[in-house]
Amino acid sequence: MSDLPSAIHPDILPRLDPEYVAIHNAHMAHRVPPHIIPWHPDIRKVPYIPGSSPVSTVGAVKDISLQNCNIRAFIPEGTPPPEGWPVLLYIHGGGWTIGNINSNSSFISRQCKENNCVALALDYRLAPEIPYPAAVEDTVDAVKFIYYNGKAEFNANVNKIAVSGMSSGGNLAAIVCLKAQELTNPIPIIFQLLIVPVIDNTASAADERYPSWKECQNTVWLSEGQMLWARNNYLPDPATWPEPDSSPIFASDALLAKVPPTYIGVCELDVLRDEGIAYGKKLESLGVKVEVKVYPRAPHLILGLDAVLKVGKQLVDDAIKAVGDAFEAA
Repeated sequence: MSDLPSAIHPDILPRLDPEYVAIHNAHMAHRVPPHIIPWHPDIRKVPYIPGSSPVSTVGAVKDISLQNCNIRAFIPEGTPPPEGWPVLLYIHGGGWTIGNINSNSSFISRQCKENNCVALALDYRLAPEIPYPAAVEDTVDAVKFIYYNGKAEFNANVNKIAVSGMSSGGNLAAIVCLKAQELTNPIPIIFQLLIVPVIDNTASAADERYPSWKECQNTVWLSEGQMLWARNNYLPDPATWPEPDSSPIFASDALLAKVPPTYIGVCELDVLRDEGIAYGKKLESLGVKVEVKVYPRAPHLILGLDAVLKVGKQLVDDAIKAVGDAFEAA
């Protein structure tokens, strides 16, 4: 095994997509993983891995400040339909600790352009400075803003709101679909797109419920150590780990049965793979329309590699189609 700080572990190397191996060795192997060094906010300044498609040209981009967070709206070109543009709220990943409003702009702008929807990026408050439940509160606030102000702000059809997120953002997307039902005036969400989501914050490599945690504990980002680092930043009190607002799989069956149609994309070489699959099975058992897809030989971080990785392009293409199909069906 190489002595580079993020060298690919020999347990994982033969199983990884060779295209990803080349990208990792060129851009990731030399980076020091954040979970093995003391926390400092400068960790957030590490450059993203190059490999995403260019940001698509859209009609307008509008930044809006909410009470504790910000959103950025990518608005389509042309005239909105009479009922307004459908809306997709996207929530970035980064272990609730890193990432910002610029994360995944390529993906969000493509959703806007190809699905003729207002696609919004959420810049939620980050741990460890502001831990749980701040990110949940910001996500709920964003959905409420869209529902009550979206028509005036960006010609939204507030009866066609979908939510999406990657990793920790997928966790927040799943949770807001539950919490939107519990509001005094419930907000309808028509679809959730969960990409490599965190579903169960009680999971570990010793957990027989989710074999991927042990099988992939030495994988490239996201390894067991990296996931536990993120969890401890965001959820410093273990008593909060099984709460439905941090682990949506523990919500009541009554709430879970009312979530909207769902697409869950997981990666074969990701510790989070099996909890995403388990969430899909649980929702399906309660009557929710669910599609789960496993992306073979892929690690956690492929959403931003769609220009250089075939499996990354497939994930992005599938995600865009899933959202478009949901808007057409609604």
